[in-house]
Amino acid sequence: MGPGRVEVHDTDYPTFELQDGPGVNPANVGRKTRHGAILKNIATNICGSDQHMVRGRTTAPQGLVLGHEITGEVVEKGPDVEFIQVGDLCSVPFNISCGRCRNCKEGKTGICLNVNPDRPGSAYGYVDMGGWPGGQSEYVMVPYADWNLRKFPDRERAMEKILDLAMLADIFPTGYHGCVTAGVTTGSTVYIAGAGPVGLAAATSAFLLGAAVVIVGDLNEQRLAQARSFGCETVNVSEGDPKEQIEQILGEPEVDCGVDAVGFEAHGHGRDAQTEQPASVLNLLMEVTRAGGAIGIPGLYVTGDPGATDPAAREGSLSIRLGLGWAKSHAFFTGQCPVMRYNRQLMMAILHDRVSIAKNVNATPIPLDEAPRGYQEFDQGAARKYVLDPHDMLRARA
Repeated sequence: MGPGRVEVHDTDYPTFELQDGPGVNPANVGRKTRHGAILKNIATNICGSDQHMVRGRTTAPQGLVLGHEITGEVVEKGPDVEFIQVGDLCSVPFNISCGRCRNCKEGKTGICLNVNPDRPGSAYGYVDMGGWPGGQSEYVMVPYADWNLRKFPDRERAMEKILDLAMLADIFPTGYHGCVTAGVTTGSTVYIAGAGPVGLAAATSAFLLGAAVVIVGDLNEQRLAQARSFGCETVNVSEGDPKEQIEQILGEPEVDCGVDAVGFEAHGHGRDAQTEQPASVLNLLMEVTRAGGAIGIPGLYVTGDPGATDPAAREGSLSIRLGLGWAKSHAFFTGQCPVMRYNRQLMMAILHDRVSIAKNVNATPIPLDEAPRGYQEFDQGAARKYVLDPHDMLRARA
């Protein structure tokens, strides 16, 4: 409802037609979704990307229904849905994609060409993403349901691990994608910038991929403690040069792989730790990643930031030391994670007890009507991943 204001309102029950509303692209108004399904939301998470909008750091309009991390039960399906059935319990990858365009067929579901008239790529409840209503609600409509819904194979088994499985909609695949694109493998040393939920998911993923040492850097000591709770080394970037701290841990100042889980609201380090410097994380990662290494960038960067500290950053232009990255032959990987690419593999890792992602990110269920409190505490740096529980199914399960 404006910068710093999140409210819970009654809205209309979803239909199989995209209605006009805040952020809906005019070309999408009236779009028929006979291929869609309506879900009863069991878990719907608050994301750091949502916080960018709430802080007024994007062009998100007032009244936008938030929420792109959705897990739910199908309660109604459109006439063109063939395989998904009412009663199916499903994960919803946050990327809205059609499954029909060139990019979808190449597995690049984060940049679908057919669901957002503004640009390639779409998501639920997100600015400039076509205007599809978000899922921080009791019910939500998912288009192209046979394609976008990832059904859990066994409902009862899934409900036993529902808090872990709720991380499959975004942060777990996103963190994993950051590590995969950074080249994390057996024996790697990894530096992950940011100890928020995505950074902790990336650290979890690095261990899952076989990393020997995972170092997480942040300003927030509570979040760093959460990283240490599952075996990470940590760097408090407010205490001085991260490169020197990395050398104290590894015996050398560089790592094999770097992951940016911070994005455009980055701060400096040492004496500049309280100063916003949107390029600082990217430049640091180029400094600390070895020559020939790769940098995964799942952290969000935007084309419009009205709250930026300088005019260039308001248009997404940052002072990046590209010459350094070029000289070290770095590879850079950016953009939305194509969640569908990793969803099943990570689901199986959860169901077969290979990973405890909910524990590692400190997933914390709260009622839907307490969402404003969740946003406020998360914005203040709480070392938690808040999961909204619209129908009291998570707490009842616990």
